[in-house]
Amino acid sequence: MKSNRMFPYLAITIGVIAVSSAAIFVKMAGDVPAAIIANYRLLFAAILMLPFVYIKKAELRSLDKRDWGMTILAGISIAIHFIIWFESLNYTSVASSVVLVTLQPVFAFIGTSIFFKEKFAPGTIISMFIAIFGSIIIAWGDFQIAGEALYGDILALVAAVFITIYFLLGQSVRKKVSMVTYTCVSYLSGSIVLIIYNMIAGNSYINYSSDEWLIFLSIAVIPTLLGLNLLNWALKWVSTSIISMGIVFEPVGAAMLAYFILGEKVSWVQWLGGMIVVFGLLLFIASTRRKRRMKVTITP
Repeated sequence: MKSNRMFPYLAITIGVIAVSSAAIFVKMAGDVPAAIIANYRLLFAAILMLPFVYIKKAELRSLDKRDWGMTILAGISIAIHFIIWFESLNYTSVASSVVLVTLQPVFAFIGTSIFFKEKFAPGTIISMFIAIFGSIIIAWGDFQIAGEALYGDILALVAAVFITIYFLLGQSVRKKVSMVTYTCVSYLSGSIVLIIYNMIAGNSYINYSSDEWLIFLSIAVIPTLLGLNLLNWALKWVSTSIISMGIVFEPVGAAMLAYFILGEKVSWVQWLGGMIVVFGLLLFIASTRRKRRMKVTITP
C-alpha cells in the first residue's frame, strides 16, 4: 500500500524532469531557427492529441465565438512565447533562461490582480520581491559574463509574460472543455501562426538531419505530452500545491540536465540567484494557497 502512495510522487519527479528537458532539446538543435523548433513542437504535439480530441468532439460544440477567439489568441501567445524563449537560449545559459521563465506564476498573479481584481496578501508581495531579487542577481551575474547573456535573460522574462497571457486567456475556456481539447486547439492555432511567420522569414521546413527531426519529435513528446500528462495524472492523488512546488524545481532539473548532457556549467552567481528565485516562488505558492486554492499552471 505504501508503494502505491509513492507512485504520484514518482510521477511528479519524472514529470518535472521531462518538462525540464525542453531547453536541452532546443540547445541540441544548434542552428535551427527558434521559430522552426517552436512550430514543430506545437504541430507535432497537436497532431498526437487529435485522436483524443476526436473522442471528446462534443466539447468543441460547446465553445461559442468568444471561446474560439480566446483560444486562438492563446495559441498566438504560446507561439510567441516559444519563439522568444527558444531564442533566449541562443544567448544565455539553460539555467538562467529556465529560472527566469519559471517566474510565470508571479506574472500570473499580477495579471489576475489587474484583470480579476484579486488582492495581494502581504506574504505574496514579500515572496514576489524575493523572486524578483533572485532574477536581478542572475541578470547581474550574466551581464558580468557577457552583454548578450543579459539580452538572453531579458528575452526569457518576456517569454514568461507571454506564457502568462496564454494561461490567463484560457481560464474561462478551460471551465468548459478538458485540458487536451483546449491545448490541442490552441497549439494548432499557434502552429498556423508560426507557419505564416516562417514562410515570411524564409525558414526551411525540410532541410534538416535525422538527428534534428528526432529532436523536433522529442520536444513535442517528452516535455510537452509526457511531462504534462504525468503532472496532471498526479493531480488525482496529491494537492495542487504539491504539483506547483514540484514545478518550481524545473530550473534545478534543467540545470542538472544541461550539466550532464551539454557540459554547461553554472556559476555561483547563477546558483545563488536561482535558489533565491526558487525560495521566493515556494513562499509565493504557500502564501497564495492560504488565500485560495492554487491553480496549477504547467509550462507546456
